[in-house]
Amino acid sequence: MSRIGKAPIAIPAGVTVTVDPRTNVVTVKGKYGELTQTVAPDITVTVDNGFVHVTRPSDDREHRAQHGLYRALIHNMVEGVHKRYRKEMELVGVGYRATATGQVLELALGYSHAIYIKLPQEVSVEAKSERNKNPLIILESQDKQLLGQVCAKIRSLRKPEPYKGKGIKFVGEIIRRKSGKKAGAK
Repeated sequence: MSRIGKAPIAIPAGVTVTVDPRTNVVTVKGKYGELTQTVAPDITVTVDNGFVHVTRPSDDREHRAQHGLYRALIHNMVEGVHKRYRKEMELVGVGYRATATGQVLELALGYSHAIYIKLPQEVSVEAKSERNKNPLIILESQDKQLLGQVCAKIRSLRKPEPYKGKGIKFVGEIIRRKSGKKAGAK
């Protein structure tokens, strides 16, 4: 059995989980919104006594993989509508700036032009700039997958480089640094 797949998902107070048996669609509603996920027809999802259980019909390789996958996706949906997910990104570099206006994020990343990114409605953005500190971009969403995609898109605009560490990185991320020309010359 899958260790992840067989663990039941506890439903917190204020969150409702419904499963449509005809279409196999799981709907999760909470104080931060509503999320839906279509589950493979072989996988069975049941809700009873405040827990969600995911079961599979056999020990086939495909069923084992889907068992843990759909359990993790449903768990992420329950956590997201209950608490929301939050990612913080840091801009490291001279002159790097970020400003958020509604759902539009404006970035100055050392290019000859500013970069504007229109974010989905499900993602809320905040930009912080304090004196003598690197600018921060704070993203929040109930959808973990969407939040990860948006963060990856923002990071791809200027990935951290290994020599000076300049670029967009997650707060707490450790960048492996390389020594430059001085280390090789003797």
